[in-house]
Amino acid sequence: MSTSSIGLSDTLHDYLVASTLRDHPVLAWLREETARMPEARMQIAPEQGQFLQLIVELTGARRIVEVGTFTGYSSTAMALALPPGGTILCCDVSERFTSIARRAWKEARVEDKVELRIAPAVQTLDALIAGGAAGTFDLAFIDADKSNYDAYYERCLTLLRPGGLAVIDNVLWSGRVTDPSVVDDDTRALRALNGKIHADARVTQSMVPIGDGLTLARRRA
Repeated sequence: MSTSSIGLSDTLHDYLVASTLRDHPVLAWLREETARMPEARMQIAPEQGQFLQLIVELTGARRIVEVGTFTGYSSTAMALALPPGGTILCCDVSERFTSIARRAWKEARVEDKVELRIAPAVQTLDALIAGGAAGTFDLAFIDADKSNYDAYYERCLTLLRPGGLAVIDNVLWSGRVTDPSVVDDDTRALRALNGKIHADARVTQSMVPIGDGLTLARRRA
């Protein structure tokens, strides 16, 4: 689990959370439930969840696509911030992890806002594009296998409307992106995507050092 924003001391992180987090009981339950799992590190930090909620409100998002749902923390947080009639389409490959997400959506009373598709995300995104959904989403959140981040980014840009926002998690990768001795596929994929987005004239972008690093990329017209 991402327990703090990268680079913050434990004391300063605790202060940040205490000073800003307005916790929802279902999100608190979901953190505790996920913390018992060996894969708990895959869950976003609570301050990231709240930041995503603010983004939903700031952008006025009504249609969201999420790549990588895990146990449902980010999707639950964003669904709670969606207006009536808003929807979030979640892409994941794990029935086991998303069974916990389904419980969270039900407990938070947002299950009517969430559609889950169990399949490789590239397959789901390509099907959406082929079905005429290009340019119809307001917000995309990418937090899945890092080696496919470029593929997810490209497809999400296609799905986003002009002015829509892509949010990409783990772009600082616990600092490994700056360590030349780290050359695994995931780290190299993140470095490549970070460089690509920095030079991408199709978007206005900013990298934010919250959690494990978030990149915000707003699609230009």
